[in-house]
Amino acid sequence: MQAFNKKLLVLGMGGTIAGRSQAQGDNVGYRAGELPVESLLPRGVNDVECLANVQIETRQIAQMDSKDMDHATWFVLARAVLAACADEAVAGIVITHGTDTLEETAFFLSQLFTPSKPVVLTCAMRPATALSPDGPQNMVDALCVAANPSADGVWVVAAGAVHRPTQVAKVHPYRTDAFSSGETGPVGVVEEGRLRWLHPAGGNSFARTPSTAASRQFEGSSNLGPDANALLARLESQGLPRVEWVVSHAGVTPAAVTTCLMAGGEGGAVRGLVLVCTGNGTFHQCLTKPLRDAEACGVWLRRSTRCTQGSIVVGATSVDWPVAMPLDPVKARIALSLDIARHDLAGLTPQATAPVPG
Repeated sequence: MQAFNKKLLVLGMGGTIAGRSQAQGDNVGYRAGELPVESLLPRGVNDVECLANVQIETRQIAQMDSKDMDHATWFVLARAVLAACADEAVAGIVITHGTDTLEETAFFLSQLFTPSKPVVLTCAMRPATALSPDGPQNMVDALCVAANPSADGVWVVAAGAVHRPTQVAKVHPYRTDAFSSGETGPVGVVEEGRLRWLHPAGGNSFARTPSTAASRQFEGSSNLGPDANALLARLESQGLPRVEWVVSHAGVTPAAVTTCLMAGGEGGAVRGLVLVCTGNGTFHQCLTKPLRDAEACGVWLRRSTRCTQGSIVVGATSVDWPVAMPLDPVKARIALSLDIARHDLAGLTPQATAPVPG
């Protein structure tokens, strides 16, 4: 019997990596989330040097196309990750996930808590039944990162690159190297089972910067503050506070704000808005009044940018709405939701008690 000195846990969420198509040559006409997670482990995985003495266990958390990801599934996954991090027998966690919302799930987990073990999300752009699937190599690379004690924190591993959740984004709808960390580049690479850091591994979490008039910035929800279990329990019982986007564009009207705030339905009242700005945090003048009205009613506001690279350089402006730096709109929305939830959990005076403007 082989003696193992380390255990890794693989949590399956479905996605293309578990997808199946009718024809091997079909890389687009497939159904995601068809194969069980245990079938995704490549044969001979323990022949890889860094995995030679590693026991690999699998657990199916969900089986879905990640385009359909929802908050309730996030909470189930987060519970499993928290439990695994508390288990002394588990050295690292790998999460197999669909590519469409992988960056959102990774960022949510990274902002919920700071794990003392590697938590590595991986994926595939081709289904498992493809002639040349990319999932098996991505799985091996992710396992190698999860087995590396220097990799504590949440990471995304795909196409041989290691990305921070705060910076990674899916930038191509088809290529196998569909993920990018923009101008910063990946933080590391996996080369034949060996993890090589290109940048310091630390710093997956954000720290809040001081608020100073028009220059105040917001850099994502801090991992300090309430215990992750307490925060997660509140999210499970009350859901993530509802945050929506307002995109500034040519021809936009004030209705972009007012209609968004008046929308009801599942999720409750809108507690926050992320303003997706043009360029360096600017936006159409017609949005100023409805946004100020919303703020007066207690709606939280954050600014992000439509630009795919760089971040907003804050200077003296006519508005004092924090900038979600350096987060893109997708992650800024999650960060604001968590910030509001932490505010609520701390028992601070609610900011969204007044009715929204009609």
